[in-house]
Amino acid sequence: MVSETKPKAPTILDVAAEAGVSKSAVSRALLGQGEVSQETRERVERAALKLGYVANALARGLVSSHTKVLGAVLRDVTRPFYAELQSAMQRQAESRGYQLVTVTSASDLEVADALTALRGLISLQVDGLVLASARLPSEDIVPYINRVPIVVAGRRETARGITSVFCDDADGGRQLAEYVLSLRHRKVAVVVVDKSYSLSQNTRGTAMVDALERGGITPAVWNVTNDGQAQQVVSAHLADGQVDAIMCPTDPAAVDVLEALRQAGLSAPEDVTVTGYDGFGPLAAPFLGLTTFRQPIEEIGMSSIDMLIDKIEGHALRDRLISLRGDLVTGRTAAPFAKVAG
Repeated sequence: MVSETKPKAPTILDVAAEAGVSKSAVSRALLGQGEVSQETRERVERAALKLGYVANALARGLVSSHTKVLGAVLRDVTRPFYAELQSAMQRQAESRGYQLVTVTSASDLEVADALTALRGLISLQVDGLVLASARLPSEDIVPYINRVPIVVAGRRETARGITSVFCDDADGGRQLAEYVLSLRHRKVAVVVVDKSYSLSQNTRGTAMVDALERGGITPAVWNVTNDGQAQQVVSAHLADGQVDAIMCPTDPAAVDVLEALRQAGLSAPEDVTVTGYDGFGPLAAPFLGLTTFRQPIEEIGMSSIDMLIDKIEGHALRDRLISLRGDLVTGRTAAPFAKVAG
């Protein structure tokens, strides 16, 4: 029987021997601390590369109290919102000298899984956490805010003591509704997502309804558990022929609604105006031309990392709510009612 042994990882002593320098010189060269000549630094870097040496971040953290590693919990990286957010956070973390370790899912990350990911990252001694899991309740986050700096990205936090960076969804919903009103639509349906699934999506839907009512009309409210049910609920109501505009909580939902219209022999905007919400990624391409609201996703990701690092490094002493405004995108899936009516 052949015994299997774990390969021995090269140590800092191995790098020192390969480079022909002292252990302390290797440490100073790799950490960028102290006086090290350029020649010595290059010799150490070549030796480390040759041996495949990787510094132990956890051990380094025990000495310096910082690992320079951030953790992120993302709800579903297959959704354009979370993919774009992760990309922006990664770039900003690297620009400030930190690494970002992300835990996500290929589907909807359940609350229990998000909590497991949160605790797992804390156990790895990350310096701080960005949470972008819309279904994770605030009360489940609060017990950890004294353990590690935490910033919530993508939604407005309701619990005290938590910093969050988010798009002003109430403003976005209002702008979209006012645009639909300006197109003289009076028979409008709003697909409203349950608050327990996504507070952000619920907020924008509720704002659409409120703005339409202030504009003098009573919209049809089509309640769904999540935005993935938009096509189903729209298909069920199309036979009624009672709406000339449908407002959706997300761009993927709007695309599903466009498919429901196609299957019914209808189209946008010729028969029904359709609006989405997000405004980034492939669904924001001019070819598709969605009328939507563009979230400042790049700014949300960058600001989340900046706020987190500022908390870690002691530059942000108070928790804050950072509300960012997006932009209305007037695409080709919405048109004045007179045009829709022919």
